[in-house]
Amino acid sequence: MNPSINTYINKRFIGPEGLAEYLDIRLNTVRSWVWQKKIPYVKMGRLVKFDLREVDEWLKDRHVKAMIY
Repeated sequence: MNPSINTYINKRFIGPEGLAEYLDIRLNTVRSWVWQKKIPYVKMGRLVKFDLREVDEWLKDRHVKAMIY
């Protein structure tokens, strides 16, 4: 397990920067997905937060199984 992921184990909501680190993607990708409404998020006033439980479910729905030949 990536040591930085341990930071998020006991958290439920994280910001865009934390999600980018959690998913090992660029912050601009997270912002683009939010703008396009491709990823579940919660608005808390002006803040955008991500429920890690919902993000993990969202990831499961996008899992692609390998084809066996």
